[in-house]
Amino acid sequence: MTNNDIFKKLRVALMLRDDQIVEILELVDFRITKSELGAFFRDEKHENYMECGDQVLRNFLNGLVIHLRGTKENPKNPNDVLAKHKAQIPAKATTKERTEFKAKPRDEEKSRGDEAPSQKSAAKKPFKKQFPKGNNKTQVVEKVKFNFGKNNKG
Repeated sequence: MTNNDIFKKLRVALMLRDDQIVEILELVDFRITKSELGAFFRDEKHENYMECGDQVLRNFLNGLVIHLRGTKENPKNPNDVLAKHKAQIPAKATTKERTEFKAKPRDEEKSRGDEAPSQKSAAKKPFKKQFPKGNNKTQVVEKVKFNFGKNNKG
């Protein structure tokens, strides 16, 4: 697993934006721009792709410890920090409100329980043949005799 893969997985798992990663790196006095950071997250085939070096990943992990735990003088609860990150993610705004689906009956007379449906709405179902084409042929399955693993040679 490359440094880029580790960096991408941490970013997704912690739900961090680029500006938050830049701030985390600044906690350990490591300066990086958003465009340089974006190069790490590009596809490997992209012309501006850049491999994340050990130094960047090391500084990010050290800054992440300070970001989540705080310092000795000012400790933090990591769960509170992660909950704050989760709250900052914008919710997807849907343009349409979901309406509750209620199926309408095909024929209102059929759906009435107090009366029988009228004759004109009741259509006959087509007759289904019992055998496929070539009636009176025995099926292949009917010819097979199953022993269920028993040997008849007593």
